Amino acid sequence: MAALVALSSMANTKEALSKLYNAEYAIRNLYVDTVNEDKLVEDAIQGMLERLDPHSAYTNSKETKDLEEPLQGEFSGIGIQFNMKQDTLYVIQTIAGGPSERVGILPGDRIVTVNDTAIAGVKMKNSDIQKRLRGKKGTKVTVGVKRGDDQRLITFVITRDKIPLYSVDASYMLNDGRTGYIKISSFGAKTYDEMMAALDKLSKQGMQQVIIDLSDNGGGYLNAAIEMCNEFLDRGQMIVYTQGVNSPRNEAHALGNGRYKGLKMAVIVSQYSASAAEIFTGAMQDWDRAVVVGRRTFGKGLVQRPIRFEDGSMMRLTVARYYTPSGRCIQKPYKKGDKKAYEDDIIDRSKNGEYYHIDSIQFNDTLNYTTLKNGRVVYGGGGIMPDIFVPLDTTEYSTYYRDLLAKGVIYQYALDYVDKHRGELKSRYATVASYDSGFNLSDADMQAFIAAGEKEKVKYDEKGYHTSENVLRTILKGLIARDIYSDQGAYSQIVNHRNPDLQAALKVLDDERQYQSLLYNGNPEYAKLAAEHKAREAAKKNKKK
Repeated sequence: MAALVALSSMANTKEALSKLYNAEYAIRNLYVDTVNEDKLVEDAIQGMLERLDPHSAYTNSKETKDLEEPLQGEFSGIGIQFNMKQDTLYVIQTIAGGPSERVGILPGDRIVTVNDTAIAGVKMKNSDIQKRLRGKKGTKVTVGVKRGDDQRLITFVITRDKIPLYSVDASYMLNDGRTGYIKISSFGAKTYDEMMAALDKLSKQGMQQVIIDLSDNGGGYLNAAIEMCNEFLDRGQMIVYTQGVNSPRNEAHALGNGRYKGLKMAVIVSQYSASAAEIFTGAMQDWDRAVVVGRRTFGKGLVQRPIRFEDGSMMRLTVARYYTPSGRCIQKPYKKGDKKAYEDDIIDRSKNGEYYHIDSIQFNDTLNYTTLKNGRVVYGGGGIMPDIFVPLDTTEYSTYYRDLLAKGVIYQYALDYVDKHRGELKSRYATVASYDSGFNLSDADMQAFIAAGEKEKVKYDEKGYHTSENVLRTILKGLIARDIYSDQGAYSQIVNHRNPDLQAALKVLDDERQYQSLLYNGNPEYAKLAAEHKAREAAKKNKKK
């Protein structure tokens, strides 16, 4: 019987492929106009994938390279972080020990030519500039630089080299002197090594507990999440398992050799935390290993397998679902072929009030699971619900703030300020900590900022300004620090003083009674909301009867 089923399946496959081939042959040879056969095949692949789940996708060779580069941990280039300021490439910082630093490029320099081609004042796209600056390791590129008020062109010949890309954006001790903070932006090939380096550094500084911040982390490599989980779990504890119709169940377990199995921990997540970030968070929550703080995560529980083609293009095909150790599939519902509705879910959550009010969250009581150590209730079927819900704070945000952000005024003003005051700030404030405690923008600075907005046609709104003044000052202060100290962590360190997610995480870590209560009993508010949801659903059923 099995043999007959297999033969029938092969016959159906052969017939389907023959139909596809004949259609392509007819279009190529009979269509009224000339067709691009390669493009025709690509469109056919994309068309098939679009009728499947929202995460199966096709990328051409360039798109594939751009997609994978941030996760590989390095690329070849000249080693600068830059921004565009009035159509001019402005060097924010150079990579320590990188090609640009070695030849003498400095923060604040303006690169105006690349290999004798003007890139300043010509409205060139950032992507086009990157193409000119990046290239194979060992190749040379000549750049023309203007420095300070000197209008003379300084020429540098830079030999391209491997440039590291970091996924740990920040790691430092909080002001209490006992809590470490690590911000991880993605799960790449080197994320585990970066996390371990951060943990080791903070341990030497007296860390007794840690906050792992995965907010807005869109995920990445599954193996990176597994390696990271291994550091915090006991031997044999499951981290994740995957399974699909054509993919047998595959389990990953902790080896028991982790160095931080006893470290007290909180994990921060947001509505944009997805995929590998949810695997890590789910494992920590299911084993009652950490308190999770923030808002319900995105809900991506599908595993993609990369299928590469000879021309460098790639198809990422969903082959399985992944499940947390308790058996939760956190993939949010979707309708095949309806990608727009799937993507609009984040907006719908906002419209429904989920990000702002805990009683707007809909708990599906049919998707309750229990944690594997303490037996508390957790929820599946659409992201991971944190143990402590932290609403988004919109009290300081205004239309005026939104318009300043949309027009790039906030970032441009910070660049201008650093350009004028770099030397003064560096000499007055030797460290990020001294800058944080001693520096604040003056009222005159803020008036100049308002004027910069007016120049970009953002009309001054007095009420909106006073509503958002504190957050504007904080973000500007953080951006200035990031550029002055050539440290990605500087912005996080300053802005996080106002981060309610971090404050909530720190509060629960310092309150041992609440910490243990959450790990053993869960959030009592959630149980109440789930019961209310169950009662509403029962009432609906009775009404139908």
